[in-house]
Amino acid sequence: MATATATKTAETSYTIDDAMEVLFGKLDEAIDDMENGRVQTIEEAWKEIDSI
Repeated sequence: MATATATKTAETSYTIDDAMEVLFGKLDEAIDDMENGRVQTIEEAWKEIDSI
């Protein structure tokens, strides 16, 4: 499956295909993180959110 890449343009509109490509790229990253043990506990995630 292809991953999404971002390129900066002056165009401000996106298609459904653009959005799906980004979502599938994020999903691929998340699956890879899970498979390789790169995960956060819910407590770690809330600490990170609270520190923003």
